[in-house]
Amino acid sequence: MAKNTPGIALPQKVAVFRALRGLGDLLCAVPALRALRAALPRAEIWLVGLDEASFLLERFPDFLDELILFPGWPGMPEKVPQPAEVPHFLSEMQSRRFDLAIQMHGSGAVFNAVTALFGASCNAGQYLPGNFCPDPARFIPYEGRIPEVRRCLKIVENLGFAAQGENLDFPVTSLDNAELSKLSEFKELEPGNFIVIHPGASTPDRRWPLEFFGAVGDALAARGIRIVLTGSAAEIGLTRELARRMSSPVINLAGTLSLGGLAALLQKTRLLICNDTGVSHLADALKVKSVVIFSRSDPILWAPLDRQLHRAVMAPAQKGAIPPHETLRMLSGRMAVAQVLSEAHELLNQTDLIKV
Repeated sequence: MAKNTPGIALPQKVAVFRALRGLGDLLCAVPALRALRAALPRAEIWLVGLDEASFLLERFPDFLDELILFPGWPGMPEKVPQPAEVPHFLSEMQSRRFDLAIQMHGSGAVFNAVTALFGASCNAGQYLPGNFCPDPARFIPYEGRIPEVRRCLKIVENLGFAAQGENLDFPVTSLDNAELSKLSEFKELEPGNFIVIHPGASTPDRRWPLEFFGAVGDALAARGIRIVLTGSAAEIGLTRELARRMSSPVINLAGTLSLGGLAALLQKTRLLICNDTGVSHLADALKVKSVVIFSRSDPILWAPLDRQLHRAVMAPAQKGAIPPHETLRMLSGRMAVAQVLSEAHELLNQTDLIKV
């Protein structure tokens, strides 16, 4: 296969390599998968990834045909490598005789060589200048600071396949709504009159301090809006501690909802306040207003593209440049709380239609 050139046959068997665990990492690839399917409506498209990506096949059956589980690789932080499984995995990949393998995992420093071993007729992706590049025509230089959504799209567009929008997506089903409606705590809530605070993140250094979340929650509760706390089962202790720190009553739903149930809840909230973590991308996909707090990660790469609906706030108290002096930390914290509240009040004061 050549680039999408008139008269050249389009690929019919495509492997997309993105072996990432994070919800946000995976949702950011949806626009690229959408563009790929629009360009190749009859192709078989396999996602090569980890178990965490299975929701993509459930939510986007029109985009993907199958998930092939990746056994890991040396230097890959997302999964402990299983060396004994690698020969069988590569043999299986080569037996499928892919027309095209797309490396959509990262810079390509490690995984361009891996995807080249899939045995596809052609390879595409991105590469670090000076490193291995399987095909200069179908690989683009890795750019350090562009939004992840656009990074993935550029790989597909370089093949001649037109983007079908930059927006994320996450279909919510009747089963998701049914799961939510069964919760006794949800019956206490009025759709459109509650705020979700999600204080967790994948690593502690990406979590805004609980005392700041608590100050924001109490200030917003003073408007007469209920506060709902969410998190994974592993974050129940975190949300309990946040609830203890707040003077306002809260509903703590951490550990009670599946991904689909959480999406159904977000569809009915008035605003989400969270760290830069997967739930922020879920809100982006659902077009739910949000204030996203960045402590370590880069908002240029990971903030939602719609900056009217979603507000990115840098938390100065968490920056390495701030001296570790408590007075400076608290001053910076108060400034960050004020900024989060300012963005939240502005979004809450916007008139819009609440989804019910």
